[in-house]
Amino acid sequence: MSRSPREEVLIAAAGLLGGVALYALGLSSSPAVAVPHRLALVALAVMAGAELLRRRAPLTGLAVGVGALTLDVLSGSIMANVAMFTDLVYAAVLYGPPAAYRIVPRATEVLTVVGTLLAAAIVRSPSALLVGIGLGVITVAPAWTGVGVRVHRDAARSARLEAERTALLAELDRREAVGAERARMARELHDVVAGHLSAIAIHSTAALSIGDPKASDEALAVIRENSVQGLAEMRRLIGILRDAGAADEPAAVPRLDGVEALLARARGAARDDGFVFVLHDERGTRPLPAPVELAAYRIVQESLTNAVKHAGQGPVTVELTRPERRPGPLVVRVTSRLDDRSGPRVPGAGLGLIGMRERVALVGGRLTAGPVPGPERGTALWEVRAELPVEGPEEDAENVESEDTA
Repeated sequence: MSRSPREEVLIAAAGLLGGVALYALGLSSSPAVAVPHRLALVALAVMAGAELLRRRAPLTGLAVGVGALTLDVLSGSIMANVAMFTDLVYAAVLYGPPAAYRIVPRATEVLTVVGTLLAAAIVRSPSALLVGIGLGVITVAPAWTGVGVRVHRDAARSARLEAERTALLAELDRREAVGAERARMARELHDVVAGHLSAIAIHSTAALSIGDPKASDEALAVIRENSVQGLAEMRRLIGILRDAGAADEPAAVPRLDGVEALLARARGAARDDGFVFVLHDERGTRPLPAPVELAAYRIVQESLTNAVKHAGQGPVTVELTRPERRPGPLVVRVTSRLDDRSGPRVPGAGLGLIGMRERVALVGGRLTAGPVPGPERGTALWEVRAELPVEGPEEDAENVESEDTA
């Protein structure tokens, strides 16, 4: 048998000892019927036992208390029994199931009204109202006190659970934000620095394998240029990471107007006359959203880096297309000749396509990358094709509004 909580034991012991003391001092009422007055002590012991159930089985304790109180009233009431019964009513509402929380207060009100009417019918005197007042004090008052305490307790519990849920959601948001920021910085590092390092690797290999001093000097010049540019980009990114305030400041976003510079850099990095870098820019004059323009720029940048590392000799074509007079996505298409060599000129980690797919997904676009048939029979090209939506719901609403105004 499990031990009773200390609070219940103390309440039961105090009620029992107090009742015995009142009985011994003769501070109890006379029996209502012809029953031995000492039965009030039996009622007192039963009521104290019911107090041990006030938390574990409050409804059972209340039922036992009703029987004990009935015996107490018949055999001569001891005030300690009445006090402990009010506590049992209070505990039944506070610790009982939801049904008790709703039913017990109503039952006490009905009991008080019925008891008052019965007393008035039997006594036929205004003093019968004292019976109703007494019933209200020992039943209705503790029941509604329990209701008030339970409402506040449940509200406090709900507030605590809501605070815990809010803290959990905040932690999840923080982790998601940290993960997104790490992924963004990883893409930036890969897209910005990988091209410079690829050029350094290719030209350093050429400088070591070619005995021509002039060619070696040219390779070393390209290596130095890419080293300086890569170092500057690394310092910029590290500065953003170290300075929390700088991360919130608007930074210069690369624009598609700088694609020609990307092609010029790729020509210098390829160091092979067999490569021809061509740009077909048919994106029109309408401005592009900054996220879309950044994604398109990085896709072109990564595709050119991959072409320098993997493509065979031939044209590397960059196509930027967008419908001029009707809604439609910005299409970025980069093609290069497939090479039949066993491995790339520079080893890679395979993160370029992953980064491009992430960038396209962030703006709600679609990316395909893989071999396609070439223009000549028996040839194959490697194609990267991205469709980036630029007509959002807000822009559509603005277009409709402008047409209505016109």
